[in-house]
Amino acid sequence: DSVRYTAGGMIVKISQPREKLCCACCGSSRVHIHATHLRRFLTVPVGLLSTWIEYPVPRLRCQNCAAIRQVRLPFVEGQRRYTKVFERLVVELSRFMTPTDVSRYLGISWDVAREIQARDLKRKYGKPKLGRLKTIAIDEIYLGSKHKYITLVMDLETGAVVYVGQGKSQASLYAFWKRLKSSKAKIKAVASDLSSAYAAAIRKNLPRAAHVFDRFHITKLFNEKLTILRRELHREAVDKLHKDVLKGTRWLLLKNPENLDEKYNERQRLEDALSLNQPLATAYYLKDELRSLWELSNKSVATKYLELWCREAEVSGIRVLIQFAKTLRAHRQGILDWYDYPISTGPLEGTNNKIKLMQRRAYGYRDLNFLTLKILGAHKSQHALVG
Repeated sequence: DSVRYTAGGMIVKISQPREKLCCACCGSSRVHIHATHLRRFLTVPVGLLSTWIEYPVPRLRCQNCAAIRQVRLPFVEGQRRYTKVFERLVVELSRFMTPTDVSRYLGISWDVAREIQARDLKRKYGKPKLGRLKTIAIDEIYLGSKHKYITLVMDLETGAVVYVGQGKSQASLYAFWKRLKSSKAKIKAVASDLSSAYAAAIRKNLPRAAHVFDRFHITKLFNEKLTILRRELHREAVDKLHKDVLKGTRWLLLKNPENLDEKYNERQRLEDALSLNQPLATAYYLKDELRSLWELSNKSVATKYLELWCREAEVSGIRVLIQFAKTLRAHRQGILDWYDYPISTGPLEGTNNKIKLMQRRAYGYRDLNFLTLKILGAHKSQHALVG
């Protein structure tokens, strides 16, 4: 009906024709206006101007059912102070911006931006469907000193996180197993690290599924053993030359040979360190051979290769290698199951990076429930520089 400008933006006043008013209970048009209440609703901005809709909301007395009710507002959901189209704008902006960015751009509080986004995420991803799950990955992620660890379950076919549990113990997966059982999903294979808690939970709840131990976690574990060996040898070295050569070789030992940088003479430095210390050279070459375990033609060949590798590690007489060979033997079946189901927790690492990016951009999430919803919708999120 009219438009006026204020220091804060623009106010558009509207009203509904008397002949279109109807009862909110029975829908009858035989109504009288009992009272009116002036309300103001935030809507999408016009340019850079914040825009409000001002509407005298009538309260009607129905002659048909005798009810006294406020008219329904088709452009507003419930008792909210913003329009439906404004909600959609916040949701769309939230795909590219943090709640803080959205609140600054639209002139609303951080809590309102979060509330709108959380409601949309809960509607879309609050209860992921588990009935079609075939292959999944389970891994933990560290969120910082406040929230500590959370456990994620990912559908490896779609890349969607279908469950977020607090902690990294068997108890963190209880709710997931309960929902999975009621969904009657037929899980064929599960990928995880060497965690004893996850292994026990998978054996108990998915006894028929193949449990594939993640190749990247196995390599990471061996790199940790290699670092321990280097430190032990460095402490035992009595010749200063040996100490100088071993010092600073940690990252060289962890690198794959093809990634050594000739510009910084890394290959020569590594060869010098290995030539002066036989145990370190043995461990390094066994590491390179271990990488080939997942590049063989079939499971039968891989079984023989793994047994041969374990024997070489045991014959070396090096304590950390003997311990690692014992670990591989204990998890042999899960390692070799990779040839039946070549899956890993690798896709969860991508989600982990997204979560860290979200936390950095939003300066952390105090509300763990909201962060959980963000993680469940992470596979649909997009990241862009805005502003």
